[in-house]
Amino acid sequence: MYLSVIVPAYNEEKALAKNIKKFNNYLSQQSFSYEIIIVNDGSTDQTKAVAKKLLSQIKNLQFIDNKKNKGKGAAVQQGFLAAKGKYRLFLDADNSTSIEHLKKTWPFFVKGYDMVIGSRNHKDAPGAFQALPQPFWKRYIGISGNLIIRLLLIRDIRDTQCGFKVLSQEAAEKIVPKMTVNGFAFDVEMLILARVLDYKIAKIPVYWINCPLSRVGIKGYLATLRDIIKIKFNLLKGKYTTR
Repeated sequence: MYLSVIVPAYNEEKALAKNIKKFNNYLSQQSFSYEIIIVNDGSTDQTKAVAKKLLSQIKNLQFIDNKKNKGKGAAVQQGFLAAKGKYRLFLDADNSTSIEHLKKTWPFFVKGYDMVIGSRNHKDAPGAFQALPQPFWKRYIGISGNLIIRLLLIRDIRDTQCGFKVLSQEAAEKIVPKMTVNGFAFDVEMLILARVLDYKIAKIPVYWINCPLSRVGIKGYLATLRDIIKIKFNLLKGKYTTR
């Protein structure tokens, strides 16, 4: 298996089928083998039914069903642990970042990088662009949150939260089992672990379209801040060891 695509899904009944078919259509045109793994994170709508219907339509599709909501980080971790690919892509179900960005990642793996992340910030990666920016209040909180992340944890990445990250098999198998954050700050923990384990990270610019169906609210941002502080304490206490 060459590529595994992990897609966490929570209440995505309106867009899931359309976007999974887009992912599959793109991947089916490539020369490599692949699998798509949907992780239903305790959805309360028809996400499960939509995903199960897709199983009969897409041969390379797998489905993991959580009866209760565990959090996006936990769902992503489940998908990575079930994956078998030489490379493993985490991709948001809303398709805000097109899977076609994948073609930009391969040259970096050829050069010896272990992880390639998408960024919506042109200071990270020239050419990054947000076609439909988030509402002002989300942008303000996002900028403030990233400033906190940069001050406490990661100084040289301005967009840690973009839903497009590709890891080599080795990096995934060393990083993911050590992850402890179940919420939205899992991206930050993943990057911190990559740094602790001395993996090389590359950044690519993405063309990002804000999904108007996004349900992340104030509580989600506050929980993320709490988890960022937790990650900082874990780092100071040496919990992210190389062993």
